Amino acid sequence: MRRTRRPPSSSIAVARLCLVLHVLVCSIPGSIAIFTTHEWFPTKPIVYFRCQGENKTYLPDVKQKDILYTFNGDESWQPLTELPEKKCKRCGVYEEDTYTSDDVYDEWELCAGNFVNGKYLHSKDNQFNASFICPECTTSSDVTTSDATESKNEASGQTRRKIAMIVVACTLAAAVTGAAAVMVYRWWRKRKREQEQARFLKLFEEDDDIEDELGLEL
Repeated sequence: MRRTRRPPSSSIAVARLCLVLHVLVCSIPGSIAIFTTHEWFPTKPIVYFRCQGENKTYLPDVKQKDILYTFNGDESWQPLTELPEKKCKRCGVYEEDTYTSDDVYDEWELCAGNFVNGKYLHSKDNQFNASFICPECTTSSDVTTSDATESKNEASGQTRRKIAMIVVACTLAAAVTGAAAVMVYRWWRKRKREQEQARFLKLFEEDDDIEDELGLEL
């Protein structure tokens, strides 16, 4: 194992951890870099990798942040875990805490289908960068086709739902607009009728006034 100091930046070269399928010996070098520690007191971090339901795999060489730790694949703690072909595992990188529950750098679903040419990169902003190496982890054409079909069907379903929502929204908007127009029209008719009645009554009052004036003159 060798380590190289790097500047404290989230753009640091992606670190790699050795991960193998079916307990194969990892022959490709890997490395890891952490960008922060979570302990309140200035102590060296205790970093480990663990998948749900499995034991912790400690990374004893990782003691400082912003340093690139490089491995050659024959460390005593290798391999990290085993991955079945068609099932994912909930895994993560953690820092052991002395007084409270362990701190989480990140947790995610680790799947054999995530690997491209046997490599899988994973990072968390301002936390760590890592890549996992699994020479036998490849995405089969069946899985790819199935995933593509599923994604296509899901996208098609979402499109149909969006269209349906747009149609419903337009229908409701048209109904509300129509109802508002009818209400405005009825109010206008009622208002006009009231004005005509007021004008008609006013004419009668004026005629009565004229008749009264004529009667007085006679």
